[in-house]
Amino acid sequence: MPFPPLPPGVAPEPFARARHAAAALLLGAAALLGGCKPAPVEAPATPASSAAASAASALPGAAGAAASAPPVSVTTVPVARRKLPLRLESSGTVVPVMTVDVRPQVTSVVRSVLVKEGQFVRAGEPLFTLDAAADEANVARLKAQLARDEAALADAERQYARSRELQAQNFVAQGAVDTARTLVQTQAATVAASRAALDAARVPLGYARIQAPSAGRVGAINVYPGSSVQANATTLVTITQLDPVDVAFTVPQRHLADALAALRGSGTVVEAALPEGGAALAGRLVFVDNAIDAASGTVKVKARLPNPANRLWPGAFVRVTFTVRTLENALVIPQAAIVQSARGPIVYVVEDGRAALRPLRVLATEGEDAAVEGLQSGDRVVLDGRQNLRPGSRVLREGLR
Repeated sequence: MPFPPLPPGVAPEPFARARHAAAALLLGAAALLGGCKPAPVEAPATPASSAAASAASALPGAAGAAASAPPVSVTTVPVARRKLPLRLESSGTVVPVMTVDVRPQVTSVVRSVLVKEGQFVRAGEPLFTLDAAADEANVARLKAQLARDEAALADAERQYARSRELQAQNFVAQGAVDTARTLVQTQAATVAASRAALDAARVPLGYARIQAPSAGRVGAINVYPGSSVQANATTLVTITQLDPVDVAFTVPQRHLADALAALRGSGTVVEAALPEGGAALAGRLVFVDNAIDAASGTVKVKARLPNPANRLWPGAFVRVTFTVRTLENALVIPQAAIVQSARGPIVYVVEDGRAALRPLRVLATEGEDAAVEGLQSGDRVVLDGRQNLRPGSRVLREGLR
């Protein structure tokens, strides 16, 4: 009911207070007449009451609430029992199995160069020839001397035979026979010495023809025909073996036992690939160093890989994948299915259409997979949608991945 307008000369504020008081009286009277009771006033929520509610929902008794909650759509994967190779990735450097600096063994002058830079050579293939005129003359002289000594030996043997015939006929004394025999022995020693000198002279003559000590690729040639070279000092060329090649890398100290086991066996595979891409080459571990680097806690190892296409070049950096060991009959699940809780890793499994918690132990991880204990082969582990699950939650739909 509207109030009448204020009479002239009356202040609005006191009149407003009076009007509100009257309205309150009218409302109270209406409540008494109608038999209505005033609604209770709820107390505001406090932080303590909210924490208590959260703790209650986290208790095992909350399973009943989870069971009454709407079903949750999830994706599950089965627990598989299979082999799980554990791989270690590292960076390595390609090193040649053999690098030889070819040097002359005699001081001479280069007569001819028989190879080209970058050429691939086989072991024993000729590389250079040196001037050997002096050695050839020395060999010719010693050949002539050997022929002379052999002729003298033949004459001494004839004299000795004649002396023995005359001594049998009592024409000469025994002393003459002994002298002839001594002459034969002396001349035979002279022939042996001349033959040894000839063989020694042929050795430097053979040094004049320089051959490849091993198969490989010829590097830069540092001399040309007419160049003077010093014995065991001048490097003529460097030959580097490219097939096979070694890859040097490091392994953490905790994997030293695995590396030594791989060195003794033949089942461990080492793969190396160039950073720019391409198929990886596979090889075997061939070397483990005898000391651990105290600064880095790693040990140096080498793997030998076939390189028929010469894709790996000495000095190049490669990505190395080393199979440390292989777990046989391991229970494997995706790492994404594991939930890290305050009490350790857990997973949700689906049993009879409901979610259940399973604590587990992670044995090893490899890529997106993990080898675990605490599950059974064939269990269905929740992969997607686990963030919406509680123990006892109903599962609406299972998408098997």
